[in-house]
Amino acid sequence: MATLDCREEETNLAQNELLDGPSMARALTRIAHEIIERNKGIDECILVGIKTRGAFLAKRLAQRIEKIEGKPIRTGELDITLYRDDLTMKHENEQAHVEQVDIEHEVKNQKIILVDDVLYTGRTVRAALDAVMDLGRPGQIQLAVLVDRGHRELPIRADYVGKNVPTSGSERIIVNLQDVDGEDCVIIYKEDEQ
Repeated sequence: MATLDCREEETNLAQNELLDGPSMARALTRIAHEIIERNKGIDECILVGIKTRGAFLAKRLAQRIEKIEGKPIRTGELDITLYRDDLTMKHENEQAHVEQVDIEHEVKNQKIILVDDVLYTGRTVRAALDAVMDLGRPGQIQLAVLVDRGHRELPIRADYVGKNVPTSGSERIIVNLQDVDGEDCVIIYKEDEQ
């Protein structure tokens, strides 16, 4: 995903910036509270971040949940690059595979909470669902996203959303995170502006 600095084109900053650092932090804190409330605690939960930015967001959610609950939540990471249905690169047996799975916990009968930055067509989430199901049969799979921009191609919806942003097909949502990009913000821009 292309990185676009939140400070670029400062004359249009007000119309382009959807979330700044403090508003992103508030959205993540709200999602953390919602996860705890919906699941009546965290004992059966595993937060699984979809790489790259979803993994960083999952770590931030885990920190907030631990602060609230007083104990850590189990976490993991998932790189679904080669599980996507829009890639032609597959094994010899025509089966796609997960590039990297870092989930050290048994998923069977657990509540898996997938975490990603932007929910758009639903194809990334579908690939993540396939990857998780290959690890075992969870009791439930939930989805937390920082931004839901609409335009779903699959019947997938998020259980926890930081911000709903109706977009047009010519617009892009970019999530910048301090961990990767040096700052926290979410911006929207039209494809032809770049």
